[in-house]
Amino acid sequence: MGAMSSPMETSDLDRMDPASTYRELLAEPKLAALDALLRELGHVAVAYSGGVDSTLLLKVATLALDDRVVGVLAVSESLDQNELAAAETLAVEQGLPIRKIETREYDNPDYRRNDALRCYHCKAELFTKVQEFARAEGIPWVLDGSHAGDVGDYRPGMRARDESGVRSPLMEAGLDKDDLRRYSRELGLPTWDKPAAPCLASRIPYGSEVTDEKLRQIEAVEAVLSGLGFAVRRVRHHGEIARIEVPRERIAELSAPEALGPVIEAAKAAGFRHVTVDLQGFRSGSLNDALDLEALREQRGDR
Repeated sequence: MGAMSSPMETSDLDRMDPASTYRELLAEPKLAALDALLRELGHVAVAYSGGVDSTLLLKVATLALDDRVVGVLAVSESLDQNELAAAETLAVEQGLPIRKIETREYDNPDYRRNDALRCYHCKAELFTKVQEFARAEGIPWVLDGSHAGDVGDYRPGMRARDESGVRSPLMEAGLDKDDLRRYSRELGLPTWDKPAAPCLASRIPYGSEVTDEKLRQIEAVEAVLSGLGFAVRRVRHHGEIARIEVPRERIAELSAPEALGPVIEAAKAAGFRHVTVDLQGFRSGSLNDALDLEALREQRGDR
């Protein structure tokens, strides 16, 4: 008869319980500061997307405030439907309270024009609609997942946040991306190592109009790349050309016939005439290369 396995230690059981883990982590100053801030706010709506930042914020808010928190998931044309499904599934699995609302940034010609302030117009619509939802529900505060590492980057959405009176408690408590990933892992959130997933419009070069057709083309090809195991991927839309970015160390893998064949087939079916693989590899925000970021950062409210 085999040796009997040793009983699970109490600490192991506690580690499986996010509430117990959370109480332990509150010994750390940054998380304690976040907890104190959330308790001070008292009743909040969190702009939730299913990404690392907003998921951790929503999880911590539920642990700190119990039923005085709700995540607000905005649905629009520029949201990848696979990301939408993943965000909904995650909320169910983690017991996170969410409500879906519709945003209509696509109705704004300034957004569709796709200049350097596209993200501002998108966030302005998002925060306006989340604030409207919060007021209707009697919730005094709207929060977003901006964190300390976002300071100094070119993020015109920060201006929209400030104009809307939205709070960023992760940033206020001094948490950066490394903190968010570590706390997410400790609390059992599967998003702890999730790559960034900006909206589909971010794949369209500035100055090229955002259209539903382009968004759906990008979505179709990225879905195939995702199915092939490329969690980090971008399909940049250059008219008839789909320029694909994956991490440089995986370019050879993408170039193999068993991967490239389905990608080319999907791109042609989506309406692209040419498919290229960017030999520089994935670069977050690579389309920002066309902008004079220094001049833009000097504009009031843009970071």
